[in-house]
Amino acid sequence: MSKPDPEAVRATFESVASRYDLANHFLSGGIDYYWRKKLVEMAVEGSCDQVLDLATGSGDVLFALREGFSPDAAITGVDFCEPMLQEARNKREAKELDENSNRFLLGDCLSLDFPDESFDLVTISFGLRNLSDRDKGLKEMYRVLKPNGRLIVLEFSQPYFWFRPFYYFYLKLILPWMARLVTGDREAYLYLGSSISAFPDRVGLVDEFEGAGFERVHFSALTFSIVALHLGYKKNNS
Repeated sequence: MSKPDPEAVRATFESVASRYDLANHFLSGGIDYYWRKKLVEMAVEGSCDQVLDLATGSGDVLFALREGFSPDAAITGVDFCEPMLQEARNKREAKELDENSNRFLLGDCLSLDFPDESFDLVTISFGLRNLSDRDKGLKEMYRVLKPNGRLIVLEFSQPYFWFRPFYYFYLKLILPWMARLVTGDREAYLYLGSSISAFPDRVGLVDEFEGAGFERVHFSALTFSIVALHLGYKKNNS
């Protein structure tokens, strides 16, 4: 599979923005709640004043992080798809959360509009796979982290060998048709299957973290390893 085309990816998310959350919950059988819960458990192991959630989409990860962190923590969500961000802002308003400490900004993961060493924690969930240049994206995440800051990536991975035939049968043959019923857009979820199959396995992503400068990298496989959490630290300059 060739590298993701940013304009095609943006158009895909624009087409499903209003039904994105429903599709996620339905097509994952609700397991997405568990995945986010595990991310938050990992995130709150360290104290954070400034948090950046990339590819924030409709904001579910940011809102989950908000429940885990102190109300004083500032959490910023960045995405390159404005309709998805509008869904997130609508949720923020419904939750009556402060706009200044729960921001949603339009931006590009490959060229973040933040100074060096701005954040204690960067998270990205199911978005790293969609970057046209993962190495550049990871280096940008490294740049905006403070020394000893953490990057947590929640992303699809390669399932355990014994589970792989069942998983890819569902992913490539069943899921697109189910997605069409929910979103009306089968093509968006055909892309999902092809992007997952082309993504590195757990060890391969560790190598990419380390290539971008991260240290103390480790991972946790979830749900037969169809998803993995990766954690890496920026070097401490002291």
